[in-house]
Amino acid sequence: MSVIAPFRLFARGTNRHLKNRIRISNQQYGTFRRTITAAKKTTFLITLPPLTYLGYEAYRRMPCVAAVFALDRAEEVLEKADYLYSCGETEKLHQLLLQYKDSDDAEFLWRLARALRDLSLLPSVPSEQKKKLTYEAFEYSKKALEKNESCFAAHKWYAVCLSDVGDYEGIKVKIGNSFIIKDHLERAVELNPKDATSIHILGYWCFAFAELPWYQRKVAEVIFASPPTATYEQALGFFLKAEEVDPNFYSKNLLMLGKTYMMLKEQDKAAAWLHKARDYPAITEEDKQARSNQ
Repeated sequence: MSVIAPFRLFARGTNRHLKNRIRISNQQYGTFRRTITAAKKTTFLITLPPLTYLGYEAYRRMPCVAAVFALDRAEEVLEKADYLYSCGETEKLHQLLLQYKDSDDAEFLWRLARALRDLSLLPSVPSEQKKKLTYEAFEYSKKALEKNESCFAAHKWYAVCLSDVGDYEGIKVKIGNSFIIKDHLERAVELNPKDATSIHILGYWCFAFAELPWYQRKVAEVIFASPPTATYEQALGFFLKAEEVDPNFYSKNLLMLGKTYMMLKEQDKAAAWLHKARDYPAITEEDKQARSNQ
């Protein structure tokens, strides 16, 4: 795992509600979406300032109906996007989000960046197309960040996409970007301390620099007065924290815990985590890689 590609194994951010990637029917999805929408409307009614229900009805008939409709439509599209992502429908997700490429909403833009990145990682994509998709993903992640600096996911995917473009720009740029990458990951965790994937990637960042080969370290020292450094202990702390925040959320977090304990010569703990990674349901390509990379 060289500094040239510290996040190349990280293919998709996961969360507890999406990790199983269960395919459900269109009818089930429709029921799911209607339930979510009804819950949101109920919550909106409950959290209004002290008004009578009659007052609320009058409020509903005000000329803001178009804006409310647009908001509902946006939420509906985002729900569908998350559903497609949970099913691993990368190409359909890309086609859906491409319609919102000119949106001012960071929620659409970071999802589009993620979808473009996922497309670039498909084994069937030619190398030139992969490069084009990688740069497009970075541009949309940057745009998402410009639209909403307080969006934790925009920071996370900006960091990941910046790492990806560094693969095409040489080791000097790659190492220089590493400082920026870490800053954005730390900002993502600051904005959302419960996002296990951001914490995991910070652990991966530390692991990559902890195992940096001596010759690359020498190159880094020539280029930078103070190149990035990290320890396996720091990496372990992040991987354990990610597991604490969302247990068993990601097969590769289990794998990296095993590998980190191996580097720290704690063989029993390493074996325990590697067994967990091996036994993790192999639903995605990443899960299969986690099994084969032990």
